[in-house]
Amino acid sequence: MSAYSRPVLLLLCGLLLLTVSIAVLNTLVPLWLTHAQLSTGQVGMVSSSYFTGNLLGTLIAGKLIKRIGFTRSYHLACVVFAVATAGMALSLDFWSWMGWRFFAGIGCAWIWVIVESALLRSGNLSNRGQLLAAYMMVYYLGTVIGQLLLSLVSTELLNVVPWVTTIIICAMLPMLFARVNSQHDEPQQAAVWPMLKRRSARLGITGCIISGIVLGSLYGLMPLYLSHQGMSDANVGYWMALLVSSGIVGQWPVGRLADRYGRLLVLRIQVFVVILASVAMLGNSAMAPALFILGCAGFTLYPVAMSWACEKALPHELVAMNQALLMSYTIGSLLGPSMTALLMQNYSDRLLFVMIAAVALVYLMMLLKKQKPDRHHTPFAAV
Repeated sequence: MSAYSRPVLLLLCGLLLLTVSIAVLNTLVPLWLTHAQLSTGQVGMVSSSYFTGNLLGTLIAGKLIKRIGFTRSYHLACVVFAVATAGMALSLDFWSWMGWRFFAGIGCAWIWVIVESALLRSGNLSNRGQLLAAYMMVYYLGTVIGQLLLSLVSTELLNVVPWVTTIIICAMLPMLFARVNSQHDEPQQAAVWPMLKRRSARLGITGCIISGIVLGSLYGLMPLYLSHQGMSDANVGYWMALLVSSGIVGQWPVGRLADRYGRLLVLRIQVFVVILASVAMLGNSAMAPALFILGCAGFTLYPVAMSWACEKALPHELVAMNQALLMSYTIGSLLGPSMTALLMQNYSDRLLFVMIAAVALVYLMMLLKKQKPDRHHTPFAAV
């Protein structure tokens, strides 16, 4: 039986539209605030407000799904995101934008937890890697499309907000024609904190934190590194497009390999390749292949680590485990760029790749200590 059932395909279609909207807003919001003469500190606070909303939304998503089910939760998340986006057109006031971005963060976190949890519950041990690879491919594809749109349309606030809000509303339509099973017929849903403490899933949770550090640093600081190398904005965009595109290319084969040969072996290889590619980037002699390999390995860490942790969860624990993993990734993506930026500012831009290699090496040491075989029970397919 194919892993890509009708609800799964429609869910991924909706996710693609939502990711395009998220990518456009994440790029333009800081620019709009800067054009409105807000200080760098205020722009940073608005960005932090969005990520704070992500954390809160991740924590309460499980209760929302338990109360009204996956499909209604998905629609509610889209409504919250759409309202928070449309609200930005009312004024460019700092405090109001803090609030709008906070609620946008909550809505986006709900979307991620709902989609990831639904995909995890729809699969089993033999195809879960493929499902999560498809999820990440759609996510990165939407990110690339969103960036490309910015070069084709007006980037004025009052021009962008209407069509972005429309795209978010359109993302609700696919799930009007499919339904993901709710949690009402399952045992009491598990709590998030016990998932974080579960010893058998620790390597997966740690992998999500490491993935957050690596990707957060690459997304946030790679443009700065390239710019300091004397590259124009256009060239910086080219190299960033190469980085994200390599992440898309790597998802499918890595997901297939993880399903076939086990998550532990694939994680070890991925982390080792991240270290090698980071060292190669320090040489600057073959930046294109080094950056491509770094993207292929680094951008595929999250879905494989997530699959590893979810192998250790029972069906009714999958939503809570997904919340724990997404929260771990968010914490990593917040801590990574801030720590790395301080090192780059005080020492050298090359510390970006030293930092990535260092955290990857720590994770590799943890993975090499794991002796138990990469096998577990096959969870019940719930979609």
